[in-house]
Amino acid sequence: MSLELKDVSLKRNGKWILHHVDWQVKEKENWVLYGLNGAGKTALLNMLCSYYFPTSGEMTVLGHVFGKEALGEKLRRKIGLISAGLEKKLHAEDHAFEIVLSGAFASIGLYESPTDCMREKAIDLLKAFGSFKYANRTYETLSQGEKQKVLIARALMNNPELLILDEPVAGLDFLAREQVLETISSIASKPDAPTLLYTTHHAEEILPIFQHTLLLQEGTVFAKGDTKQILTSEMLSSFFNCQVEVMWRNGRPHLSKLQP
Repeated sequence: MSLELKDVSLKRNGKWILHHVDWQVKEKENWVLYGLNGAGKTALLNMLCSYYFPTSGEMTVLGHVFGKEALGEKLRRKIGLISAGLEKKLHAEDHAFEIVLSGAFASIGLYESPTDCMREKAIDLLKAFGSFKYANRTYETLSQGEKQKVLIARALMNNPELLILDEPVAGLDFLAREQVLETISSIASKPDAPTLLYTTHHAEEILPIFQHTLLLQEGTVFAKGDTKQILTSEMLSSFFNCQVEVMWRNGRPHLSKLQP
Protein backbone atom coordinates (compact mmCIF):
# COMPACT_ATOMS: atom_id res chain seq x y z
CA MET A 1 0.00 0.00 0.00
CA SER A 2 1.11 3.54 -0.72
CA LEU A 3 -1.24 4.77 1.95
CA GLU A 4 -3.86 3.37 4.28
CA LEU A 5 -6.28 5.31 6.47
CA LYS A 6 -8.52 3.54 8.95
CA ASP A 7 -11.29 5.54 10.64
CA VAL A 8 -9.17 8.71 10.51
CA SER A 9 -10.55 12.00 11.84
CA LEU A 10 -8.87 15.39 12.12
CA LYS A 11 -9.66 18.27 14.47
CA ARG A 12 -8.04 21.68 13.98
CA ASN A 13 -8.58 24.79 16.11
CA GLY A 14 -11.51 23.18 17.85
CA LYS A 15 -13.25 22.20 14.60
CA TRP A 16 -13.57 18.75 13.06
CA ILE A 17 -12.19 18.92 9.49
CA LEU A 18 -12.22 15.21 8.54
CA HIS A 19 -14.58 12.53 9.81
CA HIS A 20 -13.95 8.76 9.93
CA VAL A 21 -12.03 8.51 6.66
CA ASP A 22 -11.26 5.01 5.38
CA TRP A 23 -9.08 4.94 2.28
CA GLN A 24 -6.49 2.65 0.74
CA VAL A 25 -4.24 3.47 -2.21
CA LYS A 26 -2.12 0.70 -3.69
CA GLU A 27 1.30 1.37 -5.15
CA LYS A 28 1.12 2.75 -8.71
CA GLU A 29 -2.60 3.53 -8.41
CA ASN A 30 -3.53 7.05 -9.49
CA TRP A 31 -6.38 8.69 -7.60
CA VAL A 32 -8.44 11.85 -7.91
CA LEU A 33 -9.63 13.51 -4.72
CA TYR A 34 -12.76 15.34 -5.87
CA GLY A 35 -14.94 17.76 -3.93
CA LEU A 36 -16.12 21.31 -3.53
CA ASN A 37 -14.10 24.05 -1.88
CA GLY A 38 -13.99 23.46 1.86
CA ALA A 39 -14.54 19.71 1.56
CA GLY A 40 -11.28 18.97 3.39
CA LYS A 41 -9.13 17.96 0.42
CA THR A 42 -6.12 20.12 1.29
CA ALA A 43 -6.34 19.19 4.98
CA LEU A 44 -6.22 15.52 4.01
CA LEU A 45 -3.16 16.11 1.82
CA ASN A 46 -1.41 18.05 4.59
CA MET A 47 -2.01 15.07 6.84
CA LEU A 48 -0.50 12.67 4.29
CA CYS A 49 2.62 14.87 4.25
CA SER A 50 2.75 14.78 8.09
CA TYR A 51 2.09 18.51 8.47
CA TYR A 52 -0.96 17.45 10.48
CA PHE A 53 -1.40 14.29 12.51
CA PRO A 54 -4.75 12.49 12.77
CA THR A 55 -6.73 13.23 15.90
CA SER A 56 -8.02 9.66 15.88
CA GLY A 57 -7.70 6.56 13.75
CA GLU A 58 -4.78 4.72 12.16
CA MET A 59 -2.71 6.03 9.27
CA THR A 60 0.21 4.62 7.29
CA VAL A 61 1.90 6.47 4.40
CA LEU A 62 4.66 4.82 2.32
CA GLY A 63 5.26 2.31 5.09
CA HIS A 64 5.50 4.91 7.86
CA VAL A 65 3.02 4.51 10.71
CA PHE A 66 1.80 7.78 12.20
CA GLY A 67 2.21 8.02 15.95
CA LYS A 68 4.78 5.23 16.17
CA GLU A 69 7.86 6.88 14.67
CA ALA A 70 9.39 10.28 13.94
CA LEU A 71 8.25 11.44 10.52
CA GLY A 72 8.58 14.99 9.19
CA GLU A 73 11.37 15.35 6.67
CA LYS A 74 12.03 11.61 6.49
CA LEU A 75 8.56 11.04 5.02
CA ARG A 76 8.35 14.27 3.03
CA ARG A 77 11.52 13.42 1.10
CA LYS A 78 9.57 10.50 -0.38
CA ILE A 79 6.69 12.76 -1.44
CA GLY A 80 6.59 15.29 -4.25
CA LEU A 81 4.12 18.08 -3.54
CA ILE A 82 2.68 20.75 -5.82
CA SER A 83 0.33 23.13 -4.03
CA ALA A 84 -0.63 26.79 -3.79
CA GLY A 85 0.62 26.81 -0.21
CA LEU A 86 4.07 25.65 -1.28
CA GLU A 87 4.24 28.16 -4.12
CA LYS A 88 3.60 31.06 -1.75
CA LYS A 89 6.63 30.05 0.34
CA LEU A 90 9.10 30.06 -2.56
CA HIS A 91 11.50 32.95 -3.09
CA ALA A 92 10.21 35.01 -6.02
CA GLU A 93 13.71 36.21 -6.92
CA ASP A 94 15.17 32.70 -7.26
CA HIS A 95 15.78 31.46 -10.79
CA ALA A 96 13.68 28.59 -12.11
CA PHE A 97 16.80 26.40 -12.15
CA GLU A 98 17.38 27.13 -8.44
CA ILE A 99 13.75 26.35 -7.62
CA VAL A 100 14.07 22.95 -9.28
CA LEU A 101 17.40 22.21 -7.60
CA SER A 102 15.95 23.02 -4.17
CA GLY A 103 13.70 20.00 -4.59
CA ALA A 104 16.73 17.75 -4.13
CA PHE A 105 17.00 19.05 -0.56
CA ALA A 106 13.25 19.45 0.11
CA SER A 107 14.05 23.03 1.09
CA ILE A 108 12.57 26.46 0.41
CA GLY A 109 15.53 28.15 -1.22
CA LEU A 110 18.88 26.68 -2.16
CA TYR A 111 21.25 26.65 0.82
CA GLU A 112 23.43 23.66 0.00
CA SER A 113 25.74 23.11 -2.96
CA PRO A 114 24.11 20.75 -5.46
CA THR A 115 26.18 17.98 -6.95
CA ASP A 116 26.86 17.69 -10.67
CA CYS A 117 24.42 14.79 -10.74
CA MET A 118 21.70 16.99 -9.24
CA ARG A 119 22.38 19.72 -11.75
CA GLU A 120 22.17 17.26 -14.64
CA LYS A 121 18.89 15.88 -13.35
CA ALA A 122 17.40 19.38 -12.96
CA ILE A 123 18.41 20.21 -16.53
CA ASP A 124 16.93 16.97 -17.83
CA LEU A 125 13.62 17.64 -16.05
CA LEU A 126 13.43 21.21 -17.32
CA LYS A 127 14.09 19.99 -20.86
CA ALA A 128 11.54 17.18 -20.55
CA PHE A 129 8.82 19.69 -19.65
CA GLY A 130 9.86 22.29 -22.23
CA SER A 131 11.01 24.64 -19.47
CA PHE A 132 14.76 24.85 -20.06
CA LYS A 133 14.41 28.02 -22.11
CA TYR A 134 13.45 29.97 -19.00
CA ALA A 135 15.74 28.19 -16.53
CA ASN A 136 17.63 31.44 -15.81
CA ARG A 137 14.58 33.62 -15.37
CA THR A 138 13.39 34.55 -11.90
CA TYR A 139 10.34 32.70 -10.64
CA GLU A 140 8.31 35.89 -10.30
CA THR A 141 8.65 36.66 -14.03
CA LEU A 142 7.19 33.32 -15.16
CA SER A 143 3.60 32.84 -16.25
CA GLN A 144 1.42 30.72 -13.99
CA GLY A 145 1.64 27.79 -16.39
CA GLU A 146 5.43 28.05 -16.52
CA LYS A 147 5.55 28.18 -12.72
CA GLN A 148 3.51 24.99 -12.46
CA LYS A 149 5.88 23.12 -14.77
CA VAL A 150 8.83 24.29 -12.66
CA LEU A 151 7.06 23.10 -9.50
CA ILE A 152 6.43 19.69 -11.05
CA ALA A 153 10.10 19.41 -12.04
CA ARG A 154 11.07 20.42 -8.48
CA ALA A 155 8.76 17.76 -7.02
CA LEU A 156 10.43 15.03 -9.12
CA MET A 157 14.01 15.82 -8.10
CA ASN A 158 14.00 13.22 -5.31
CA ASN A 159 12.36 10.44 -7.33
CA PRO A 160 9.28 10.53 -5.07
CA GLU A 161 7.25 7.42 -4.40
CA LEU A 162 4.13 9.59 -4.11
CA LEU A 163 3.37 12.72 -6.17
CA ILE A 164 0.61 14.97 -4.80
CA LEU A 165 -0.90 17.56 -7.14
CA ASP A 166 -3.19 19.88 -5.21
CA GLU A 167 -5.28 21.76 -7.79
CA PRO A 168 -2.21 22.24 -10.03
CA VAL A 169 -4.07 24.00 -12.86
CA ALA A 170 -6.20 26.37 -10.77
CA GLY A 171 -6.30 29.81 -12.37
CA LEU A 172 -4.71 28.75 -15.66
CA ASP A 173 -6.16 29.61 -19.04
CA PHE A 174 -7.25 26.77 -21.34
CA LEU A 175 -3.96 26.35 -23.22
CA ALA A 176 -1.79 26.57 -20.10
CA ARG A 177 -4.08 24.12 -18.32
CA GLU A 178 -3.84 21.57 -21.11
CA GLN A 179 -0.05 21.92 -21.28
CA VAL A 180 0.27 21.18 -17.57
CA LEU A 181 -2.16 18.26 -17.84
CA GLU A 182 -0.10 16.85 -20.73
CA THR A 183 2.98 17.10 -18.51
CA ILE A 184 1.18 15.12 -15.79
CA SER A 185 0.14 12.47 -18.32
CA SER A 186 3.73 12.12 -19.50
CA ILE A 187 4.90 11.53 -15.92
CA ALA A 188 2.29 8.82 -15.37
CA SER A 189 3.27 7.04 -18.60
CA LYS A 190 6.83 6.33 -17.46
CA PRO A 191 7.63 2.86 -16.07
CA ASP A 192 9.16 4.36 -12.90
CA ALA A 193 6.25 6.76 -12.32
CA PRO A 194 5.24 7.49 -8.72
CA THR A 195 1.77 6.97 -7.32
CA LEU A 196 -0.24 10.11 -8.22
CA LEU A 197 -2.89 11.90 -6.15
CA TYR A 198 -4.70 14.78 -7.85
CA THR A 199 -7.18 17.09 -6.14
CA THR A 200 -9.68 19.24 -7.98
CA HIS A 201 -13.23 20.57 -7.95
CA HIS A 202 -13.35 20.70 -11.78
CA ALA A 203 -14.27 17.35 -13.32
CA GLU A 204 -12.98 18.24 -16.80
CA GLU A 205 -9.41 18.17 -15.44
CA ILE A 206 -9.65 14.47 -14.60
CA LEU A 207 -7.40 12.63 -17.03
CA PRO A 208 -7.81 8.99 -18.13
CA ILE A 209 -4.70 8.11 -16.07
CA PHE A 210 -6.75 8.65 -12.89
CA GLN A 211 -8.69 5.43 -12.77
CA HIS A 212 -9.78 5.79 -9.15
CA THR A 213 -11.75 8.59 -7.50
CA LEU A 214 -12.61 9.53 -3.93
CA LEU A 215 -15.51 11.94 -3.42
CA LEU A 216 -15.06 14.07 -0.31
CA GLN A 217 -17.99 16.03 1.09
CA GLU A 218 -17.69 18.18 4.22
CA GLY A 219 -14.79 16.09 5.47
CA THR A 220 -16.53 12.76 4.92
CA VAL A 221 -15.97 10.14 2.23
CA PHE A 222 -19.13 10.20 0.09
CA ALA A 223 -17.99 7.47 -2.30
CA LYS A 224 -14.80 5.91 -3.69
CA GLY A 225 -13.83 3.46 -6.38
CA ASP A 226 -13.44 3.16 -10.15
CA THR A 227 -13.61 6.65 -11.70
CA LYS A 228 -16.17 5.76 -14.38
CA GLN A 229 -18.41 4.14 -11.80
CA ILE A 230 -18.11 7.08 -9.41
CA LEU A 231 -18.40 9.99 -11.85
CA THR A 232 -21.88 9.24 -13.16
CA SER A 233 -24.86 11.52 -13.54
CA GLU A 234 -26.72 9.65 -10.80
CA MET A 235 -23.84 9.65 -8.31
CA LEU A 236 -22.89 13.29 -8.81
CA SER A 237 -26.51 14.45 -8.72
CA SER A 238 -26.70 12.91 -5.27
CA PHE A 239 -23.28 14.31 -4.34
CA PHE A 240 -24.16 17.89 -5.33
CA ASN A 241 -27.81 17.58 -4.31
CA CYS A 242 -28.92 18.87 -7.71
CA GLN A 243 -29.46 17.33 -11.11
CA VAL A 244 -26.28 17.17 -13.18
CA GLU A 245 -25.36 15.35 -16.37
CA VAL A 246 -21.95 13.75 -16.93
CA MET A 247 -20.72 13.46 -20.51
CA TRP A 248 -17.47 11.67 -21.32
CA ARG A 249 -15.29 13.03 -24.13
CA ASN A 250 -11.78 11.81 -24.94
CA GLY A 251 -11.74 9.84 -21.70
CA ARG A 252 -12.53 12.90 -19.55
CA PRO A 253 -15.79 13.76 -17.76
CA HIS A 254 -17.65 17.02 -18.38
CA LEU A 255 -20.44 18.21 -16.10
CA SER A 256 -23.47 20.35 -16.79
CA LYS A 257 -26.29 21.33 -14.45
CA LEU A 258 -29.75 20.35 -15.68
CA GLN A 259 -32.59 22.83 -15.52
CA PRO A 260 -35.22 21.97 -12.88
